[in-house]
Amino acid sequence: MTKRFNDKVVVITGGTDGIGLTTAKSFAAEGAHVYITGRRQQRLDAALKEIGGGVIGVQGDVSNLADLDRLYDQISRDHGRVDVIFANAGISESAPVGSITEDHFDRVFAINVKGTVFTVQKALPLMSAGGSVVLTGSGAGCKGFASLSIYSATKAAIRSLARTWTTDLKGKGIRVNVVSPGMVLTPAMQTYLNENVGAEEWMEQAIPFGRLAQTEEIAKAVLFLASGESSFIGGEELLVDGGFVAV
Repeated sequence: MTKRFNDKVVVITGGTDGIGLTTAKSFAAEGAHVYITGRRQQRLDAALKEIGGGVIGVQGDVSNLADLDRLYDQISRDHGRVDVIFANAGISESAPVGSITEDHFDRVFAINVKGTVFTVQKALPLMSAGGSVVLTGSGAGCKGFASLSIYSATKAAIRSLARTWTTDLKGKGIRVNVVSPGMVLTPAMQTYLNENVGAEEWMEQAIPFGRLAQTEEIAKAVLFLASGESSFIGGEELLVDGGFVAV
């Protein structure tokens, strides 16, 4: 049986844990040549060992343009093309209005927005018709969670980028979409739940499906948006949140 991404070249930023790591495993299982990035070399090495094969790790920070150049230089030498980008790297930090610092603002926007913009832009010379770009958004981009104004603003910006880039790239035949997870049981989320008694119960009550998502459920949505199965979908946001935003 032919694998959906056989011989495709896939780039995943923030691929060392959580959603990024699970998605890298899924693409590799579907026959892709996967490149993942992460800021910490030790965590990158651990991710590569966990995945097993079909994946190459390139240490780097998406907010550092020289690191992105190094990533795409290696891919250009290895394969000469990029077929799929999953611009997933991002951070979430909280600060209520009145306590927002310049450092907080700059750090979150640098990784979540600047990093996404240049992850995609620097890949374009290697992409051709049929290519797919998937950006990681969040249900927070259209909700009003206390203390998350800067993070939420970055995710609203991601949603906007998908719309405008769909117009910009239609002539090249490259599709751009957003996958927006809700509350997902990642290692970071588990740490948060362990430190905040009652948070998991609140989340389960707030989500119509009554539970948090598994990372595999988000990965399936990413692969759908990256594949030919979604060939007539562009500029869209796919909320994978158990109905939290819609209901």
